[in-house]
Amino acid sequence: MNKKAPPGNLTRPNPLPGCPMAAAFAAIGGKWKLTLVYWLAHGESHFAGLRRRGAPITPKVLAEQLRELEADGLVERVVTGPVPAPVIYRLTPYGTTVLPVVESVRVWGETHLQRTHGETAVNEAMGCAHPISSELARQPAPVRDQPPHAQRRGA
Repeated sequence: MNKKAPPGNLTRPNPLPGCPMAAAFAAIGGKWKLTLVYWLAHGESHFAGLRRRGAPITPKVLAEQLRELEADGLVERVVTGPVPAPVIYRLTPYGTTVLPVVESVRVWGETHLQRTHGETAVNEAMGCAHPISSELARQPAPVRDQPPHAQRRGA
């Protein structure tokens, strides 16, 4: 599976065709994707803001993870003006459908940290201690007529 999805390319094959678990992990699996979705659930952000928040994430990996989330239709990249204007990243309506999963993983992670006496976040920005709003996590996503790859980037 090609995890380095080029911009606008949605043809990342499912490693186990027909398996919903494999499809889900292809879309949200990865070291930082659930954390990025969690952060974006609390508000849109510029690339630099996400970079500051996730200090251990290299810019290259952050860009790759955001590109893959965008390719799967979970995150939207909004160009704010002419180049070199910063772009804003935010969850799409489809991206909000994964929030109950993200919140469940976050809650399980809290329990796991307590059970294993794991470390807590060194600062508030990097932590994931705040629950995702239950209203936001329950919002149904509208059904899209077109897959995200049929839309133009930045449009």
